[in-house]
Amino acid sequence: MAAIRHGDIAPGGAAANEALLLGALPVAVAVLDGENRFRYANHAAEQFFGLSFAQLSQLRLADLVPPDNPVFPLLSQVRRGEVTVADHDLTLESPRISKRGIAVQGTPLVEEPGAVLLIMQDFSAARALDRQLSFRGAARSVAGMAAVLAHEVKNPLSGIRGAAQLLENSVGAADRELAVLIRDEADRIRALVDRMEVFGEKPLRREAVNIHRVLEHVRRLAQAGFAAEIRFHEVYDPSLPPVSGNRDQLLQVILNLVKNAAEAITEGEVPHGEITLTTAFQHGFRLTVPGAAQSLHLPLVVSVRDNGPGIADDIRAHLFDPFVTSRINGSGLGLALVAKIVGDHGGLIEVESRPGRTEFRLHLPMLNEKGDSA
Repeated sequence: MAAIRHGDIAPGGAAANEALLLGALPVAVAVLDGENRFRYANHAAEQFFGLSFAQLSQLRLADLVPPDNPVFPLLSQVRRGEVTVADHDLTLESPRISKRGIAVQGTPLVEEPGAVLLIMQDFSAARALDRQLSFRGAARSVAGMAAVLAHEVKNPLSGIRGAAQLLENSVGAADRELAVLIRDEADRIRALVDRMEVFGEKPLRREAVNIHRVLEHVRRLAQAGFAAEIRFHEVYDPSLPPVSGNRDQLLQVILNLVKNAAEAITEGEVPHGEITLTTAFQHGFRLTVPGAAQSLHLPLVVSVRDNGPGIADDIRAHLFDPFVTSRINGSGLGLALVAKIVGDHGGLIEVESRPGRTEFRLHLPMLNEKGDSA
């Protein structure tokens, strides 16, 4: 393959044809010269790094990725042996970029000594989907447990609460405190059972949902209450088509994520707390689910990002499992419910977190012209 440069492409030439082919690939492809400067980047690579080629052409790879990253020994091995080298499950993380579970392949360009064709594939979404399928299985287990609890616990619990109320009105002051304690604890258990019952399998009523109105409603609720001291940023794509889903459930998802972000900022005592709400359209984002008749088309991306202290590593892998929480008074059901609702919508949720930046991203289906999920 001839060395490809954005500025050297002549209409109808071989380089132009190669550039068209590389540009159409859904994976990130870049050409680095001997000093790891960007000589070419296709559209997927621009999305991967979050920069246009005009910006990338002014940078070295070391400007985006720390110099001790494993990708640099890989590039050295490619140049030294003039062979293709691949590595998997790499992390590319810096203030400019945060990517995990990346597969990287480097191939030498014979026509230009030192130049390397670098291919990068992000498998984090596929892994997030695998985890989400596990989360949905766990949610179904919670639903089964809730059904048992509702039947076996609620009835005797009502009897206990009623007896406590009778005692409260017929005993002395010292014993009245114990009766109140029994009543309050019965109410707490009933509330927990009620929360678990929302995991039950119910038909989802879909409609065209303007996700921006949902986000705006959540922002107003937050700023009027639990996030009054936190600054909000809104970065919306105004051309975003409607989401195919249930408005009330999507509102519950966004509200839960924003509330968690606000609590993380408050508990972390972040001096200038910020929450950023973002929407975007992601072309060509499809995922294949094992056993499914067709792949999932999830072009709509909604994200909630905060500048809190981040999520602990030991919690992150099990973040959406029921009863997993890092808060003293938390039940661990909020994010499990979020994952279930997103899954019921045929969507995907993923999270990236490090100190100073935590981002939850929702990938959702859009409404097609027939009114169905596209």
